[in-house]
Amino acid sequence: MLEFAARKRSAGGVWRDTIEPDPVSPAAKPLSTRVLIAFGCVYLFWGSTYVAMRFGVEVMSPFLLASVRFLIAGPLMLALCAARGLRLRQSWRDLGMLAAIGILILGMGNMGVMWSEQYLPSGLVALLVAVTPIYVALFEWFLPDGEGLRARGWVGIGIGFVGLVILLSPGLRDGLHGRSGQLLGSAVAVLAAFAWTCGSILSRRARVATSAFVAAGWEMLFGGLFNLGLLAIAGGTYQVHWGAQAVWSVAWLIAFGSLVGYSAYIYLLDNVPVAKVSTYAYVNPIVAVILGALLMGERMAPVEYAGMAAILVAVYLVTSSKLKAVKVTAADEVEVIG
Repeated sequence: MLEFAARKRSAGGVWRDTIEPDPVSPAAKPLSTRVLIAFGCVYLFWGSTYVAMRFGVEVMSPFLLASVRFLIAGPLMLALCAARGLRLRQSWRDLGMLAAIGILILGMGNMGVMWSEQYLPSGLVALLVAVTPIYVALFEWFLPDGEGLRARGWVGIGIGFVGLVILLSPGLRDGLHGRSGQLLGSAVAVLAAFAWTCGSILSRRARVATSAFVAAGWEMLFGGLFNLGLLAIAGGTYQVHWGAQAVWSVAWLIAFGSLVGYSAYIYLLDNVPVAKVSTYAYVNPIVAVILGALLMGERMAPVEYAGMAAILVAVYLVTSSKLKAVKVTAADEVEVIG
């Protein structure tokens, strides 16, 4: 979706320090294989969700796609948690907090991404969303007890906003010539990233006594209900062709975006330094651009490739220049933004 978790939580909701395995111990070898598989899942599957969403919005309303996805994925995640013996019941206060996070990240953030893909290539949307770590760094700098940045982090923020302007420039030109689709889609994608940022900041500072997987299940459920409300307001219930394209889009987003991808993400947070896990923020856009070109024939303008390079450099500089860690949850992001 970025905002990188630094503390770990056990299945029972108890915060704990993560003990890294000895790299020379016998137990480290099987762990390495699992870590590589988990990275592959996060890099490939989360990057592929942008293309899956683009396929989906071609044959159905984005409000309906988002509603179906999360109203299935959320209960499935909660059912899996219950099967593992995790406690699903939450206090009203915690449910309210999880609802707010789910609405911001999934109801507004992820939904906005799906909506913008009606007008923009999936790779371009992924790049616009990739600036979220930059937004988070700025938010943290202003907030009390927030996270500081070294000088290169501020350089990264400057480069990132230059890259963002470059990415938006084709849409601005189209808007000036009366073609508002790309401009509108770009604006919605940027606003979606902002909503995702607000949800991530809230999740970082929330104190919800539950496991990351249970939290994610509730957040997906609340996000799906919010999207269902948007669907009722906007209409479009029947704007769907339930053929193979729609079914595969929904199934891919549920299985590989929400369940497999997120589970791999949580596993990495428990076994790998968070600085390494955060690399998904600049790998996912590359995967999205490549898959968009291969599967959908998407092509970006040459100037947009310059914007892509600037964004990726900026994300690297910002995410690698944190001065101190803040307490965050493993469920800061249910996906990116996939």
